[in-house]
Amino acid sequence: MPISNFTFPSTAAVLLLTAGSALGQPARKLPPQKPLATTQAVIDEHLDALNHCDWKRLVQQYSNDAEFMLPAGQIVKGREEVANLFANFVKPISEGGLCGLKFTPEHTFLVGTTLNVQWVVTGDAVAEPYRGADAYETRNGLMTGQVSTFDAAQVKLKKGAK
Repeated sequence: MPISNFTFPSTAAVLLLTAGSALGQPARKLPPQKPLATTQAVIDEHLDALNHCDWKRLVQQYSNDAEFMLPAGQIVKGREEVANLFANFVKPISEGGLCGLKFTPEHTFLVGTTLNVQWVVTGDAVAEPYRGADAYETRNGLMTGQVSTFDAAQVKLKKGAK
C-alpha cells in the first residue's frame, strides 16, 4: 500500500505541505539553530532526528536560507517552509505523516561540505525496503541544501499500517 497522503512529486502536495498555518496548522515557533562541528555530524543528527520523528531537532539543523530540492522539480525554500515540511513528516502514518520510517545509510561519500548518502527505508509499517539517495550541503555547521530522491508515494506500506 503506497503512502497516499504524503506525496512529494505532486505540486499540489508540496504546496499543501509547505502552506503551514495557512491551512489551519498552528504556527510553530522555530527552535534556535544548533550548528554542529562537521558535515558528518550534521547529517548524523539529521538522520537520527528523522528516525525519531523529532521536529525540533530537524529544524535546528537548517540555515535560514536553506533550500530542499525534491523529485519532479519541487523546491522548498527557507527554514520556515522546511519546518512546515517536517511538521507533516513527523506525524503518525495514521495522520498522513511518515513517523515510523527508518532511514539507514548504505553508502556515503563526502565531496567538500556535501555528504552524499544512499539510504534504505525500513520500519514496522514498511512492506518492502525502499532505496534512494540525498545530497546534503552544509555551511557553518548547518544544513543549507538538500537534494532528495525520496518519493513517499513509492514507499509500500503493510496493509493496515498505522
